[in-house]
Amino acid sequence: MVRETPPLDQLCEVCKKDGVYKCHRCFNEPLFCTECCRTQHQRHPFHHIKTSLMKVGLHIHLAHDGTPCPSSTEYSSDLFEWSDTDEHIDHNDYPEGTSIPLVADSDHPATTIVDKSGVHSISIWYCHCPGALNPDMQLFQAGLFPASFTRPKTAFTFSMLDDFLLDNLECGTSAMNYYSKIRRLTSSIFPLMVPDRYRELMRTARQWRQCKLYKWHGFAHKNDEPKTGDLALFCPACPQLGINLDWSTGTATQLDNTPSWLFTRTLVMDGNFKAEHLHPVNPSDEVSLIDGLAFMVGDERYKSHLAVAQDRVQKSDCNNHHTLEATGIGGCACARHGCFVPHSMVDFQKGERQMNMDYALSQALNYNTDGISRAIMFYDINCQYNKFLKDHIASSMYLSIPIGMDIIPGIGLWHVHGHQDSCYVRYASNFIHGTGRIDGEIMETLWASLNIISPSARGMGTPHRKEVLDYQMNDSNFMKMIRITKFLCRKFKEAVQGAAESTLSFQNLNETVQPAMVILWEAEEAVAQANRLEDPTAMDIYEVQLEKGKSPTRKQQELRLLEAQNCPDHLATNSPSRRGAATWLATGLTIEESQISLSRDVKRLGRHPTDIQLLTVARLRDKLQTRITSFLEMAPTYLGFAVDGNEQDSPVDTVHNSPDEDYSDLDDDHNPDPDPETHHASIFQPELTILPLPSNLGIVRCNELGLTDLMKEETALCEGQANDALHAIRVHLGDKAVIFRNTIRSAKSQASSTRAWTQVRSVEMVVNLNARIYSKCRLQLAKLPDHDLLKKYLPLKKEHLKANAAVADPNARGQRDATLAWFWSINVQGDTSGNDWMTEFYRVNWLRTKALCDRWNEEVILVKHEMQWSVNFFTYKAKQWLSLMDNALTLG
Repeated sequence: MVRETPPLDQLCEVCKKDGVYKCHRCFNEPLFCTECCRTQHQRHPFHHIKTSLMKVGLHIHLAHDGTPCPSSTEYSSDLFEWSDTDEHIDHNDYPEGTSIPLVADSDHPATTIVDKSGVHSISIWYCHCPGALNPDMQLFQAGLFPASFTRPKTAFTFSMLDDFLLDNLECGTSAMNYYSKIRRLTSSIFPLMVPDRYRELMRTARQWRQCKLYKWHGFAHKNDEPKTGDLALFCPACPQLGINLDWSTGTATQLDNTPSWLFTRTLVMDGNFKAEHLHPVNPSDEVSLIDGLAFMVGDERYKSHLAVAQDRVQKSDCNNHHTLEATGIGGCACARHGCFVPHSMVDFQKGERQMNMDYALSQALNYNTDGISRAIMFYDINCQYNKFLKDHIASSMYLSIPIGMDIIPGIGLWHVHGHQDSCYVRYASNFIHGTGRIDGEIMETLWASLNIISPSARGMGTPHRKEVLDYQMNDSNFMKMIRITKFLCRKFKEAVQGAAESTLSFQNLNETVQPAMVILWEAEEAVAQANRLEDPTAMDIYEVQLEKGKSPTRKQQELRLLEAQNCPDHLATNSPSRRGAATWLATGLTIEESQISLSRDVKRLGRHPTDIQLLTVARLRDKLQTRITSFLEMAPTYLGFAVDGNEQDSPVDTVHNSPDEDYSDLDDDHNPDPDPETHHASIFQPELTILPLPSNLGIVRCNELGLTDLMKEETALCEGQANDALHAIRVHLGDKAVIFRNTIRSAKSQASSTRAWTQVRSVEMVVNLNARIYSKCRLQLAKLPDHDLLKKYLPLKKEHLKANAAVADPNARGQRDATLAWFWSINVQGDTSGNDWMTEFYRVNWLRTKALCDRWNEEVILVKHEMQWSVNFFTYKAKQWLSLMDNALTLG
């Protein structure tokens, strides 16, 4: 409050006369008299003194260093008859006072100047000397952008336009919100009294963007018209012939030891559905300023392509797309450095269709790719997209790729895990020569900056929206460009360390392998890489090759038994009433699995279960009892007698089978000391019912009843059930190892660590359940005759269920000394008669370790060249600007 009060003497800070005006923009907010206020603000006409500086006699004189023009005699000759038809403000509705700084005195007409400090009424005197520039050009020379080029009565300061564009870039501020802020800065009490120049700001900002782009790319210094993509920056570290590569000088000459994959254009494709666009209100009134000159593709040719392209329209779940002209945008970027590719961004009309991405890719592959014959393209759905890409390009007059260019498809490391398991080795960057160490997901990070501006661009006109997006993408590339030095230095340090570690790991592993095996595996790798373009399945050598049918699943066993029932030999020796016995037995085994799962759930209730938990268990018991009742009703058909599970003299063994090993400590919320009396008082416990399976009836009873064939069928089904359980255990132990390695170790906060451990406990619960199922299955096999399967299916111990890094990470150091449990040798085809799984595992481990080593060494080579290419790029640009400067000096 003391600061806001006038000084006690109220004297002018300059001449010590009576002070009248206090400037809130000058340092320390001094008090001035009228004369000193006018003199001090001759170079600061946009300061704020609670009234208009025009009232203190301030005038701006153009073209004569601030002095009046000697040829100008009348100020009125500079004025134009003008009124704002959009303003219908009744000034009588507002009180008079110094809070309204704008003046409307007809004796002193003024030009409205919009500055970042507010809206000002300024008296402007133009130069009328012979040969003087037009008024609009005089305003430009003074740093003012006129709203009209013929009769300027409103102008925007360059600093205000720069401030708006920066706010628009960094904060996503719309023109309406920005001008609303300017009005409130001008008059915080009555902002509606400030003239509305919102529409003029939108038009002027578009022209200012265009001027900035033309200047930044050198077209302000020459008469050439920009061509496709000329108003856009691109990556300095990607190979571009004639810019950072020069075949003639040897800069890019391929020496004998230069790898063939070095000069590769690496792209990533993606779509962004937040950048939607409404249908324009008056499309015929729209004017494009830079159509196709930056990142968004030219409108006419793109629409012609869409008109003739054949593509399946996907059904959308959204029922509001009829109001949208574009449902999003998509395009290409440099996969190694994250720079948008000029003239490769397209609008989506009905989702992310192949016809849209075909055009984007075609444009990207033709941008500065002279002399490049290899391209790697990452896309989320490349396993499907790449199938018909060549056909689409060959059949369209609007699509083309450079002659002789090979396109290698890839899928980003994050998205590939959402595909089938086979897609990982076929399309992941880990197994593509020449990619180095990239994840193929960098474009997901680029959308963040565009999403800032997308909401405000949603309702713009079509050309205006494209210009805003172009400017945003150009700024994104500029920020990548100025940070490329630190980025490459960091990448080089990581690459050197990664190459050293992976090379040592591969050498240690390679020493333990027989030379003959190394030769064989190297040949397999060479053949796979050579054939991957024509046959992606060639890359399956990087996966463990399972021998289908060697260890059949339960469903396969059931199918085999059902097919055998139709054989003539079977029909002659078995009663027709026994048809379908395999399905009945399989149903019984499934019910037993449900009993094990329910028993575990009941055991985990604890001492004080809630009503919801008890209700859930009761519902599960009721559902299970229904299945058991249905199963028992079918028993007479296959056993020859009725069975009631509740009878005391039931023919089945009433002692419930339980595994010898207790796996309950694997559960996350297991109660170590449950009290069954607290919530198990119910007699209704179907999870304890013993089903009348041959293994439960006993060998003697089955022989008496003539159920020998049923025992053989149950043996086959139990074998399949054991294989299913062991397979599930292997898969989830691998998942557990992956979580430990990738999630828990890298957790940076308590929240992320808690989520990771929750995932581990969920996996442990599944492992525990399948371990119980396997042990129960093994107990039943022990009660069945005429087989030696127990030699193959050994007892399962708790120490077998620990996650091993060698299971999920074949590139982890120390895996050559790791030993795996016995069940890892089941269900795998190997090259030797010994431990099949270990032989196959080491083959895959060797191939993947070599792939990791190759990628890191490629990264070292690539980053070294990218450093040189970046230097060449900036040198080229420096020469380009020096040439423009020389031309400008020559022309005067």
